[in-house]
Order: sequence, then structure tokens, then C-alpha cells
Amino acid sequence: MAIMAQTPDILGERQSGQDVRTQNVVACQAVANIVKSSLGPVGLDKMLVDDIGDVTITNDGATILKMLEVEHPAAKVLVELAELQDREVGDGTTSVVIVAAELLKRANDLVRNKIHPTSIISGYRLAMREACKYVDEKLAVKVEKLGKDSLINCAKTSMSSKLIGTDSDFFANLVVDAVQAVKTTNARGEVKYPIKGINVLKAHGKSAKDSYLLNGYALNMGRAAQGMPSKVAPARIACLDFNLQKTKLQFGVQVLVSDPRELEKIRQRESDITKERIEKLLKAGANVVLTTKGVDDMALKYFVESGAIAVRRVRKEDLRHIAKASGATVVTTFADMEGEETFDASFLGHADEVVEERIADDDVILVKGTKTSSAVSLILRGANDFMLDEMDRSLHDGLSIVKRTLESNMVVAGGGAVEAALSVYLENLATTLGSREQLAIAEFAESLLIIPKVLAVNAAKDATELVAKLRAYHHAAQTKADKQHLSSMGLDLSKGNIRNNLEAGVIEPAMSKVKIIQFATEAAITILRIDDMIKLVKDEQENDEE
Repeated sequence: MAIMAQTPDILGERQSGQDVRTQNVVACQAVANIVKSSLGPVGLDKMLVDDIGDVTITNDGATILKMLEVEHPAAKVLVELAELQDREVGDGTTSVVIVAAELLKRANDLVRNKIHPTSIISGYRLAMREACKYVDEKLAVKVEKLGKDSLINCAKTSMSSKLIGTDSDFFANLVVDAVQAVKTTNARGEVKYPIKGINVLKAHGKSAKDSYLLNGYALNMGRAAQGMPSKVAPARIACLDFNLQKTKLQFGVQVLVSDPRELEKIRQRESDITKERIEKLLKAGANVVLTTKGVDDMALKYFVESGAIAVRRVRKEDLRHIAKASGATVVTTFADMEGEETFDASFLGHADEVVEERIADDDVILVKGTKTSSAVSLILRGANDFMLDEMDRSLHDGLSIVKRTLESNMVVAGGGAVEAALSVYLENLATTLGSREQLAIAEFAESLLIIPKVLAVNAAKDATELVAKLRAYHHAAQTKADKQHLSSMGLDLSKGNIRNNLEAGVIEPAMSKVKIIQFATEAAITILRIDDMIKLVKDEQENDEE
């Protein structure tokens, strides 16, 4: 306790050593246990109710963790981990949290057995590097060998655990068509699939199977006035980010008028300014005007007279996407360098046509045949909001996975195949090392088996027997030259046996697996390094003095 004597009075609590480690691990386990039962093709959903009573029903790991208000600092690392996986890959958020928590749990057991955390960390790092290398070199298969079916299978695998899993054939085709529709090639000649260009619209009514893909970017709003035409072709689009309402003088500007008749002139000028702006727009050739702000009723009549469509209160995000797709420039002000107001025709975007259609009970504006990149919209139909929201989340995962598969071109077998192969490989690797890292790598290998175990448990199958069989197959694949084809053996969770998942079409992008291993290891190492926690308490006296 000599150390404590030297430490100045810290107002708060200080925990160090094993207490902190155990506490962190317990917190992370608690978070992982929440999402554990939602993994896999028969994973269960979670119902989250927030403080004002809004209900969310989902089994998307990132969504569940985002909506939990996690207090514990170490557990927050796992929540951020799920968000990172969601941003980078789009799917596999549940797996990454479960693996990270398992790695931590096993590392904590090793520390209890008097192995220094530094040795464990270097062992984990080595295991992570070897695992990623093994996936890339031995387990990944080029997509060309499998064709378009492989994309559909990737989408189906991603959706299998979701609400729309029963209709995964239908939705997988929808997703693959949508991603392929937004294919673009950038200046460096790389092929990219910007899935942000896919707009997802949710409309009540009909069943999920009545969802469809629309060629064109859909805006969830109607025309600003009924007198406007419901269709213009070809469309020249102006994207504005300011008000087309009667111009008012700025706050703080005082106008002293001695003659009351002058007031009328000021009013008249205010309305003329807006009129001039609209005339400039129309003179430049615009026949579709989208603005993020409002349009005055008085201003609408000019658009109606000239047969143009005006849409007000467009979301900024939508405006950016339409501007990008049609080649328009988002204009925030008409003022030019000389202080005059001008609008150049080069700011306009081009599309084949802009039409207003009715979907369910809502009017939507469709921008079809855009100039630069093709934009598509997924129109989702469903019984209620919960269903539509969950479909939206599931499709986001599906779209991300298809994008990753197309961009990286490498896939691996799903259903626990990769984890089992890595587990066997790392265990053999551990026995070749004579250093302390051996134990950490062996535990890392054991931790990866949590994925096939949880998958089997969630499917109400005998996990112990299935995982043992799976490991036997992978051991044979890695030790016998004539059995290499067994390296894609994974779990068949509907029948409760082992099958070749590459042939069965249960596949995932290799990049997703590699990222899961990397992120989970990094997160586990981050938490494992902590051996001291100081919680500060606010000093009451200071507050009183102030």
C-alpha cells in the first residue's frame, strides 16, 4: 500500500489489476450475450423499446447495440466495434461482437493463470495475421468461377438470418439487380458500386413480395402545386439550396420611410426579386426545380404558367444524389462575383424524364434516365412500419455484401466453415511455436469456434457433436493431400448435419471474414491492455465556490 500513500488524493474510485480485467470482460460478455441469440439463419429477433415508447424489432447486430444505452466504458468499445463493421463491410456485426467477447474471456483466463497480458497480445496479433493470410491464400475462391449465382447466394446468405429470409430468393435477385444497375467506373478505371445511389422507399400496403425495383431516383414527395404538369421530358433539372419565397429584409436592417406610398414600392420590390430569380431559372431552360427550402404560393404560379415542375423541401441527401446522377450543380446562391444575380445553364442537370407517380397512397417524383450514373430505387411494400424498417435494414446488409463481393471478387464458404478451418490451422500452428505465445494462439483458435457453436445452438441442434464433426473434416482437409476439397465443409442448420457450403451456395465475401477477425482482435487487445481504471468524482466544493 506504499504506492497509495504517494498518490495524491484522487477524488473518485480506483480499481486496478485483475478486478478491472474481470469487470471489463463481464461487461463485454453481457453485451455479446444480448446479440448472441440473433446469429444465424434461425436467429431470433430483439424488441427494443426506448424511453418514449418507440418500438424497434430487429436482429441486425449494429442496430441492437446502437439502441442500447451502454454505460460501461469497455462495453462501449464493442458497440463502436459493431458500428465500424457496419460501416466497413455492412454485415457480420453480430459475429464480430461475439468473437471479440470470446477472445476477451479466454485472454482473461490466461491472465489468471499467470501469463502476462503482453504475451497474450503478441500471440493474438500473430494469430490474427496468420488467420487473415490463410483465408486469402487457402480458403477464398474467385467469384468468376461461380458466376452471377454467387452474388445471389451471397445476398441470400446475408439475408438468411433476417426477417425476409423466407423470401430470400426474391429479394436476393432484387438486390443483385439494384447493385449492378449503379455500376460506375471512376477516373482511375476502377469499377465501383456506389450503393448510396440506391434509394429505398417504404410504402405501406400489399405484401413484401410486391416490392420492386424502379429505374430512376424516387423522391418521396409530390409536386408543389396541382396545376403543374405531372410529366416533363426531356428534363432539365435545377437543384437549389435556398428559399424561393418572398424576399424579406435581413434582421437588423432598418428602413426609415417618410412617405407611406414608398412602403408599397418596397413590398412590390420584395416580390419582384423572387419573380426575377424564377425568370432567370426558367430562361436558363430549367423545367424541373428542386429546392431544399420552401417555395411561395405566389412564386408557384410562375412555374405553373411555364409548365415546369417545382418540388419543395427535398432532403439534402436526395438533392445531392440527384445532382450527382443528373450532372447538375447544387446552387446555394445566385450572386456572382460582380454582385449581380445570374443563373448559368451549365448548372442544370439532364434526365430523360421526370414524372409524378402514385405508389400506395403517396405521390412520388421519379427522375428517370439520368445522364451520368444510373440511379435506381427499391420500393418496399409491407404490412406495417416494423416490417418495412426491418426490411430496409436487411436490404442494406444485402446490398453492402453484394457490393463487397463485386469489388473484391473473393468469396468463402459460410456456416462456420472458415472459423472451423482457421481453428484447426491455428491449433497446429501453435504447437510449432516454442514461445509463450503458443497458449494465446491456442486460445485464439478455440475462440473462433464460438461462431459454429452459437449457430448450432440457435438452430436447436447438438452443438458439441456438430462442431466436433466439423473439426474432424477440416483436420482431414489440412493434413491429407487428397482431402483438400473438404475445406469448405460447413454446417447445414436446417438438417443438422455437415455439407459443402460452397456447393450449397452458402457463401460470404472473404473480405467480411478478414475484417471480422481483424476488428475483433483489435477490440479485444484494446480492452485487454487496461489494468487500471480511475473514475473521477466531481469536486463538490469547487462548484460551491463558483
